Amino acid sequence: MRKTLPVAVATCGLALFGLALPASAAPEDDAMLSVLHGVPDLTVDVYVDGELTLDDFAPGDLAGPLELPAGGYEIAITAADAADASEPVLGPVEVELEGGMSHTAVAHLDAAGEPTVTAFTDDTSALEAGQGRLTVRHVAAAPAVDVWANGEVAIKALENPQEKVLELAAGSLEAAVSVSGETDPVLGPTAVNVTEGANTIVYAWGSAEDGNLALATQTVEGMHSAPEGVPTGDTRLPADQQGPMLAGGAGLMVLLSAGALAARRRTADRA
Repeated sequence: MRKTLPVAVATCGLALFGLALPASAAPEDDAMLSVLHGVPDLTVDVYVDGELTLDDFAPGDLAGPLELPAGGYEIAITAADAADASEPVLGPVEVELEGGMSHTAVAHLDAAGEPTVTAFTDDTSALEAGQGRLTVRHVAAAPAVDVWANGEVAIKALENPQEKVLELAAGSLEAAVSVSGETDPVLGPTAVNVTEGANTIVYAWGSAEDGNLALATQTVEGMHSAPEGVPTGDTRLPADQQGPMLAGGAGLMVLLSAGALAARRRTADRA
């Protein structure tokens, strides 16, 4: 059965080109879209209007941002190497992309451990000189958590799929995540760089019960008075291991471009 979800869900199939564009670069009639795959142990394929758009998108991958025209798209997420989009594991969903906005969609587990998709709107409002924005998003199958910064609780009792946005002096801080009311970290501590004129977004994802909790970070640039484009990146940091994981490489450009163009043609036909 088809259903309509908010605009950013469309990034599950579309924000996968690995283009480096600041949030302010999109014209008002286009949308900036990114996607994070936060469902453990599930490699997927993504279809846009019935066309294979991304093959073997792995847990922990973050892709985008992509500049897309506003309009309607149908997205289906299937098991890896599915023959077509007829048996999706998520969707299909019909979405309308709203122009002039920056969004991130996260495929993740809800608090009970069931796969779901949550659409977030990235805060790209202007920042004062020397300031950066830190956004923390809880998208893990875990109870409410406290977020620690430099040994102090900065965010209390954050629940899945909530977020908290802070404005801080730019610089590095030591971050950790604990079960709310406890002091022993379930993630971290790890260094997080709060970039001047940018929104640094930290995700806690995975499953506490299965022991695969991890962190991912995303940077949305373009909040300076004179913005500069910096690539979006991600880092997957399991509780017992820290190491980079990059997504959206240039080798996918031809496949993804073909899928997105087909989606746009179908959108035009429907119009």
